[in-house]
Amino acid sequence: MKIAGIQKLTLLDYPGKVAGIIFTDRCNLRCPFCHNAALVTHEAGEGIGEDELSEFLEKRAGLLEGMVITGGEPLIYPDVALLMRKIKSLGYSVKLDTNGTEPDLLRRIIDEGLCDYVAMDIKNSLAAYPMTVGLANIDTDRIVRSAKLLMSCGIEYEFRTTVVKGIHTVESMTTLAKEIAGAKKYFLQQFKNSGDLISPYGLSAFGADEMRAIADAVRPYVPSVELRGI
Repeated sequence: MKIAGIQKLTLLDYPGKVAGIIFTDRCNLRCPFCHNAALVTHEAGEGIGEDELSEFLEKRAGLLEGMVITGGEPLIYPDVALLMRKIKSLGYSVKLDTNGTEPDLLRRIIDEGLCDYVAMDIKNSLAAYPMTVGLANIDTDRIVRSAKLLMSCGIEYEFRTTVVKGIHTVESMTTLAKEIAGAKKYFLQQFKNSGDLISPYGLSAFGADEMRAIADAVRPYVPSVELRGI
């Protein structure tokens, strides 16, 4: 597993906790609106060595409450479970960010008690997944399995969708909501152009009023929906 970078402090990325962030390199999707293209499409520099990562974790044990593991896509690396085990052994709570494409590893991590909170990106309605993630042959059954696992396993979780004009519509978002009906927490995130997108052409953000209208369309199926970024 390659660690692309670390962020020593965040007050936003782990709900209710002061945390650090570990970024893994690479992803198995190619979402054109991805704001971390450097982690997806090519090697993001030399990365962080094992000794440096261990020093970071040990120095902040007892000072930070949690650690977020994000990417890229962390679950493309089976040995991410070893990293989580080490982090837990130092007394941290662990939050995992994932795209839901690796349900078997996700189940193992949950069954072994290696993470305390999972944030899963739900990219779009299942029918719109190939276009949304930039892959013609995406196996959406894996997405369904991961979502059902989170909704039934008892762990703290959230679903989230970055809503992008040119990719998402009210209709596709309503269909998506039906597919995760009853989810405990669901966040609609306003698209932001980070300047490091995979394919920015034709993409833009919905305005605040448009985002609220999409949330209203989703709410009959997922009453917990909230907006982020506006």
